[in-house]
Amino acid sequence: MSENQIITKLTMRRPDDWHVHLRDGEMLVAVGPMTARQFGRAIVMPNLRPPVTTAADAVAYQARIQKAVPSDLNFTPLMTLYLTDKTDPDDLERGFKAGQIVAAKLYPAGATTNSDHGVTHITKISNVLERMESLGMPLLVHGEVTDQNIDIFDREHVFIEQVMKPTLQNFPALKVVFEHITTSAAVNFVRSQGPRVGATITVHHLQINRSDIFKGGIHPHLYCLPIAKREEHRLALREAATSGEAQFFLGTDTAPHGVDAKETACGCAGIFSAPTALELYAQVFDEEKALDKFEAFASLNGPKFYGLPINDDTVTLVREDWTAPATTEVGAGQAVKNYRGGETLNWRLQDL
Repeated sequence: MSENQIITKLTMRRPDDWHVHLRDGEMLVAVGPMTARQFGRAIVMPNLRPPVTTAADAVAYQARIQKAVPSDLNFTPLMTLYLTDKTDPDDLERGFKAGQIVAAKLYPAGATTNSDHGVTHITKISNVLERMESLGMPLLVHGEVTDQNIDIFDREHVFIEQVMKPTLQNFPALKVVFEHITTSAAVNFVRSQGPRVGATITVHHLQINRSDIFKGGIHPHLYCLPIAKREEHRLALREAATSGEAQFFLGTDTAPHGVDAKETACGCAGIFSAPTALELYAQVFDEEKALDKFEAFASLNGPKFYGLPINDDTVTLVREDWTAPATTEVGAGQAVKNYRGGETLNWRLQDL
């Protein structure tokens, strides 16, 4: 293909979303099909109220997801456990061996939405990490310290030094996914660890920096955790995502909250990108002149890390300007603001 030739159509293996919040109840019914329309599988976050802390909880939650998503979309939710100081390693092992769960999630207590029951100190789960290491079960990490004396923009970097490095040294065979990385320090750290450490990158962290949250006033719908960082970090993430390197893969961290919960004196953290996630990622790769690397990031690297087969079916994106819907309706009188909703996008996913 010549340098001047413009790609107008892109067909690739169906991608997966390796970090998604589907919520429950009416919210699950509203948002679940949006993820299922684009992705073959999704790693489902367990931070419900109450959280998914046992294999039995995961089985029940998976059943609710499957009921909410039309069967013709051929979507598989991959379930995870929410680690606590009291997680039973035997229950975790039984669930993993039975295929009921594929990974376990470390939320430092108080780090983000519904993380109050999370791990108070990494040493509290040493027995669980030892068991996971022996099983080859991935540990999914929300990589921020919760010490209020640490600046919110430094919490990922400090987490690398205080938690990630010692943990990987103590458990040298443990597989880890550093989720929704936001800094050049995280990019460099992941690269330094070899194939046992992977990282997901969200589309919003590829598109916004911390200044965007405050342009022309406060924009609560751009508030997420980990919070967006400086422009230099956004550029480092774009370079990593579009590099084709196997350690980096797609994870939207799409996290719906009702408009009322975002536009309030103490708004919830989370950006809802599910309606147009794949189109927005394509836009980023197009801007970086790296569409030839998009399939690796979206469809190949994640399955390789998790030891799962690549999806057999394909999706097709076409270069076409269109206006994304502004909101998603949830139940009677509720709505969620769609990330980039109401804006003109340059790529569109064809119906499956």
